[in-house]
Amino acid sequence: MTVELSLRGIRAGYGAVEILHGLDIDVPAGALTALLGPNGAGKTTLLSVVAGLLPLRAGEMSWRGRDLGRLSPDARARAGMLLVPERRGIFPALSVRDNLEIFAAGVIDLEPAHSAFPVLAQRLSQQAGSLSGGEQQMLAMSRVLVRRPRLLLLDEISLGLAPRVARLLFDVVGQLAHDGTTVVLVDQYLSDALRLADVVYVLSRGELAFAGEPGELTGKALPGFVGRVRAG
Repeated sequence: MTVELSLRGIRAGYGAVEILHGLDIDVPAGALTALLGPNGAGKTTLLSVVAGLLPLRAGEMSWRGRDLGRLSPDARARAGMLLVPERRGIFPALSVRDNLEIFAAGVIDLEPAHSAFPVLAQRLSQQAGSLSGGEQQMLAMSRVLVRRPRLLLLDEISLGLAPRVARLLFDVVGQLAHDGTTVVLVDQYLSDALRLADVVYVLSRGELAFAGEPGELTGKALPGFVGRVRAG
């Protein structure tokens, strides 16, 4: 596969504490890469570094052949990178319609969002902060559907959601990857992440514990997870 995003020797952290200790990761173009690991493993930190929200202490990042370290967060977004953060990143005081229009950033067609999440089409005038947790996450994911990014970074989109809502969101993500969007998915649901993933990286305390295809994980015990990974 063609490499979309190449990370070499990535070191980053907060204050005096280093969280990532020299990671090497290749993200294939037009595929879904799952980034797994227990809380505190460094997954969110890594996404923040890639999105430009946290400075790189050491290492190199290349995106589509460009030196990512030279691009500001805004430049990365304009070039087609989109991060959906763990806390959803919506505007709670605005209506659903206003959120969608802000997300669209001039794009006229909101139909992809309405088709994927019909419940939002019924709540366009409702304040986003009054939606259920699942509906708020659907709204956050609508940004992806109207913008169609080249590189999509998803941080725990199913956190705290009912399984049926999480499955709906995963199905949308799977379709995006199938249609050619490069996706990096951080999530707590191992079964769904592995079902969708083409490539898997497992982090443990800021270092790589595994890199390979989902099938290679069957029967293995992952650091920080209870039990062994099951097939299917």
